[in-house]
Amino acid sequence: MQMLYESDTFSVLQIHANAPEESAPAPSVPELARHGFEIVDKRSNKEVYLDGSWAEMFQQRLSAWAQNTPTQEEVEDTLEGYSGLAHTPVSLH
Repeated sequence: MQMLYESDTFSVLQIHANAPEESAPAPSVPELARHGFEIVDKRSNKEVYLDGSWAEMFQQRLSAWAQNTPTQEEVEDTLEGYSGLAHTPVSLH
């Protein structure tokens, strides 16, 4: 898990769900890499998890931001668009 963004209104985590340990032997059967992004809207206290094609699209956005650093307003506007998908209240595990 890696924190990518943190503000008063949003946080974004990149999650590697089945990332192997560095010392682990290579699997005998190929595994589909499972990773995604968790976006938490702190205002509504809801979260959305992006995986699959949604995660790929979000990764492309992050790559574009790495080349052309966005303003905080641009980041927040983008995250607000994704937060509209959030239906799950944040809960502690």
